[in-house]
Amino acid sequence: MSHWIRKIREGNARALARAATAVENRDPEVLAELAAADLPKARVIGITGPPGAGKSTLVDALARALRGQGKTIAILAIDPTSRLTGGAILGDRIRMQDHHADSGIFIRSMATRGMPGGLAAATSDLVRLMQAAGKDYVIIETVGVGQAEIEIAGLADVTVVVLVPGLGDDVQTIKAGIMEIAGVFAINKSDQPGAGRVELELQSMLSLTDGPKPPIVKTVATEGVGIAELLDAIQHPAPRRTLRRPNGRPAIDHLGIAVSNLDQAIAFYQSIGLAVEHRDTVAQEKVRVAMLPAGDSRIELLEPMGSDSPISKFLEKRGGGLHHVALRVPNLADAVERLRASGARLLNEPRAGAGGHLYVFVHPASAGGVLLELIQEA
Repeated sequence: MSHWIRKIREGNARALARAATAVENRDPEVLAELAAADLPKARVIGITGPPGAGKSTLVDALARALRGQGKTIAILAIDPTSRLTGGAILGDRIRMQDHHADSGIFIRSMATRGMPGGLAAATSDLVRLMQAAGKDYVIIETVGVGQAEIEIAGLADVTVVVLVPGLGDDVQTIKAGIMEIAGVFAINKSDQPGAGRVELELQSMLSLTDGPKPPIVKTVATEGVGIAELLDAIQHPAPRRTLRRPNGRPAIDHLGIAVSNLDQAIAFYQSIGLAVEHRDTVAQEKVRVAMLPAGDSRIELLEPMGSDSPISKFLEKRGGGLHHVALRVPNLADAVERLRASGARLLNEPRAGAGGHLYVFVHPASAGGVLLELIQEA
């Protein structure tokens, strides 16, 4: 175990702050050690919604409730970037001063540094850092968002979309992508006129969707009203809808594309209308990934974390481009057994990858010249 990881696991707040700075500055040595570390699992809560919804006050109230349960917490507050300094403005250290003496809460304000999607580029790696520190919960508060800033859904275990009455056409502020990512809806400032209307509009829109419906919780964060109910909904979320394929046939899950610079590649695909659904770090492959939905499939962008990454070797040999094709199969274990019986060459045993799915790679020599990834359907 690295010396700095040992120090943050011992509760050294200064060591954690210094490591967080290194992560934000994309220090390759720290990122590589973090990727290789065996980390405990923390529950990640995303808090998102339009500006002025009271997200910071709600985060503050949730942190108090979790501390009351004896849980340790990291709060990652994403703020706009100052054009003068490049740092975060409206820092949540100011908005959550009451927690400064509580060693069980670590608060970090982060600048977006030009990244779209409501998050900062280093957010997923900072989540891993907080897991390395042994935090029970990581709460991520996004920048005030509109319709397309949905990247939080790929990082959080449950996403809370915060609304308030009085925004005019209330539900218009969360249409399209952000409407679909909610694990819980929180109507904050629900003591104000119009809260009932927001709830009715949400119920009306949710009635048009299939599968489990996200709970709707009314809160007044400044007074602690509804916080216990919101925390219960977060800790016991409704099951997520799963994607089922007709006749149990495999389907294309994604196309893996090797890139030398993930942020630049993301910017290109966003310019043609795609949005990041999920960012992650896959330690065993030494790669950072971003998933962008494209119709019924996705594009997976892959950036190496070091010279010993398979993606780095691919880039050196062939340059950027299509790295692999991934198929989602109904039963991965059965598929692997059939492949082995046919003499196909597998490159690994089934294991967890980005987003927690199980996967196995098939050598190009057995798959018609293309590296093939098989993924267990959710």
